[in-house]
This record gives sequence, C-alpha cells and structure tokens, in this order.
Amino acid sequence: METQQHISRQYNQELESVKSKVLKMGGLVEDQVEKSISALIEQNSELAKEVAESDYKINKIEVEIDESCAQLIAKRQPAAGDLRLIIAIIKVITDLERIGDEAEKIGRYTQKLTSMKDDVNMYAELSRLGDKVITILRDALDAFARMDVEQAARIAETDRQIDEEFDRVSRILVTHMMENSRNIKTMLHVIWCARALERIGDHSQNICEYVVYLVKGKDVRHIELE
Repeated sequence: METQQHISRQYNQELESVKSKVLKMGGLVEDQVEKSISALIEQNSELAKEVAESDYKINKIEVEIDESCAQLIAKRQPAAGDLRLIIAIIKVITDLERIGDEAEKIGRYTQKLTSMKDDVNMYAELSRLGDKVITILRDALDAFARMDVEQAARIAETDRQIDEEFDRVSRILVTHMMENSRNIKTMLHVIWCARALERIGDHSQNICEYVVYLVKGKDVRHIELE
C-alpha cells in the first residue's frame, strides 16, 4: 500500500519523515538484538555492557516519533489510510521499544553470567534460538518497510519455530539444574535470556499484525494470521 498523495506536499513529507524515523529505530533495535545475542553466546562482558547501557538511544527516538505522530494528528486530522498508518506506527514503535528492553535484559544477564564460574557451557544452546529471533525481527521490519502482507503472514511460522526452540532449550536447562544443584543459579540466568529472546519473537510477530492492519484494515490480533 502506498501512502496517499495529498495536495499539501509538506503533509506528504511529514508522513514520509515519520516512516523514515520508524525504520531508523528498527535499525537501532536490530543492531541491539544482534549485539546482545553475540555477547551472550561469546560471553563478551564488554559488548554486553555496551548493549545494557545503550537502550536510551531507542527510548529517545521512540519519544521523538510519538511527538511527531501527535503533531500530525493535531494539525492534519488524518483519516482512512493515513490514520491507520499513524496508529500502526505508534503500535510498532511500542513493540520496538520493548524489543530494545529485552535486548537490554540480555545484556545485563550476560554481565552477571560472565562473572559466574560454572562448568556447564549452555550458551551455544541458545545460538539456534538467537538466529531465528534475528531472522523474524529482520523479516518483520522488512515487511513493514514494504507493506508486504504476504511476508507478514509467512512470519507466523517462524514465531512458532521460536516457541518450539524455546521449549527445547528450557527442557535442557531444567535437566541440568536437576542433575546438579550448583548449576541452578547459572541456568536460571540462561533461561531468563532465552525467555527474553522468545519475547522478541512475540513482539516481532506483533509488528507483522500491524502490517496486516495497515494494508487490509483488519485487526488480526489474537487470531491466526492465515
């Protein structure tokens, strides 16, 4: 779906500017997620610290976009497709901000994990989960950028795969805790990291639902995208 063209060129520019800011925010969030996963898998405390302390950049751009959307609504009184676009943008940036929060959590948990001495290296177990999470986030942002409903619907399958992988990893981690009680504290931190990754997948799925809403005008939350 292309943004409607208006008599006011400035109005068009304002809409495009907001969309560009969303994609910029998406790029920042994707970078944070990739760094948080790398820090976790590689047990890189410096990279984990960088992720944990960089969330303010995402928060700042979210506030800027919120303000831009509020001004557009107040000045332009958008209707139909334009109004759906602004509503979708507000929802998308909320999920992007929460993805950034989950990446920050992974960074902070990783800092704690690197300070712990344990004999069980479970970080590699999260590698496949991390790959799937990066894929779904990247595809969701691409679907939003191109307003691609078909791609947005296909991403639902990736989210199911993430849920299955999270369940598999959780079972392995619980087994390690049962086998050796000394591993409990470490394994709990790893499980919390895995949960954060699973939540990133959920928020990415939400972005896909907003794409469907924007293009089709249908609210598909809480139902199967198919």
